[in-house]
Amino acid sequence: MASLDFTSIMTGKNSVAEFPLTRPRWPSCSGRGRAGFRVFASSGEPDLSVTVNGLQMPNPFVIGSGPPGTNYTVMKRAFDEGWGGVIAKTVSLDAAKVINVTPRYARLRAGMNGSAKGQVIGWENIELISDRPFETMLKEFRQLKEEYPDRILIASIMEEYNKAAWEEVIDRVEQTGIDAIEINFSCPHGMPERKMGAAVGQDCALLEEVCGWINAKATVPVWAKMTPNITDIAQPARVALRSGCEGIAAINTIMSVMGIDLNTLRPEPCVEGYSTPGGYSFKAVHPIALAKVMSIAQMMKSEFRDKDYSLSGIGGVETGGDAAEFILLGANTVQVCTGVMMHGYGLVKKLCSELQDFMKMHDFSSIEDFRGYYLRFLVFLTALGNLGFYLSNYSIRELAFSILVPRVSLQYFTTHTDLVRRQQEAIQQRKAIKQGLQSDKDWTGDGFVKESESMVSN
Repeated sequence: MASLDFTSIMTGKNSVAEFPLTRPRWPSCSGRGRAGFRVFASSGEPDLSVTVNGLQMPNPFVIGSGPPGTNYTVMKRAFDEGWGGVIAKTVSLDAAKVINVTPRYARLRAGMNGSAKGQVIGWENIELISDRPFETMLKEFRQLKEEYPDRILIASIMEEYNKAAWEEVIDRVEQTGIDAIEINFSCPHGMPERKMGAAVGQDCALLEEVCGWINAKATVPVWAKMTPNITDIAQPARVALRSGCEGIAAINTIMSVMGIDLNTLRPEPCVEGYSTPGGYSFKAVHPIALAKVMSIAQMMKSEFRDKDYSLSGIGGVETGGDAAEFILLGANTVQVCTGVMMHGYGLVKKLCSELQDFMKMHDFSSIEDFRGYYLRFLVFLTALGNLGFYLSNYSIRELAFSILVPRVSLQYFTTHTDLVRRQQEAIQQRKAIKQGLQSDKDWTGDGFVKESESMVSN
């Protein structure tokens, strides 16, 4: 199969000239850099590797911040099993303020709530960020990067509304050699009174200020993790990107009450007879996550198309098909957290295999072949070089736009008004196509054979 990246253009028999494009800067498998056109052939298994904000991963599957990335042992296991990257559980400077309770999880099963027989489709947690000492987590980050220097380790951080604290935590995690930082602007429960988590992500003015502090200090790529507990998730995502973040991750968990035990009349998860609203995840949130990611992707496409920003999709992923849906909407990577808690770290092998099966079915050779608004095409530009054509940057860009063939899903989302218009037009077109003749006066000499065939039943 043949696929493209936009790196060079053939201008003669054996010569190659590069033409930088100013808009759009098309994604390429080689990461950042100038863009042009290149046709190359590939064979064998589809390539799952991705380059995101300059970070190279063997596949797009990333451990999401939470229990699966809570200490050295489990993060090492994730790397050994083959995950493309690991985002550690969120850390802050003063772990002494973080006190978790048990039980801290509750499950929703298909069928009657509380039934022990149904399939688990939802998962609620009231767990806080890491309760381990900050220095301990830093030591383990450093150890992991020493043992796995070529693997991507991302620190998830969260702090109070304090510029000095944010600067300190960024400086200290970067000293361990981590590859990127994910900012937790989205935890829906715990410590909102300290302006942490979703308390920041839901306030665009506060978000802009804090992102300014962070990006003035950080020297590695920064992803802002968005909360779904907001009317329009594209608004804070836009603010984060305009304030210097290189990527967006979405979604974090959805504020929820899992249910009430109808025997004890107490809420779940029940701690000494009481509970508190928590974050909802797993399979049941997947459609909501897709809608939120679609909204962010549309905003990024229309407003930040010429930038090297990234998007990480999160929410209810336990199959390769689930991941493909996020990628088709524009996600560069896909995070999994609750899925690992349900199926174990070996889940990544199943995800990779199923994603490759999907790619084979559609003749995709790389992730970029079907990600978001990346479009694949075949161009015979050598002839242009042989004819001595000189194409300006603008001409090349316009040529690209004129011959691109969409192979993605984001383009098929529109407004309800447009759906009505499209359906009305389709109905009129179907009515205009006559199946057979209504009367003898409709026969024509030119179309006599086809008119006859239109009334044959077999």
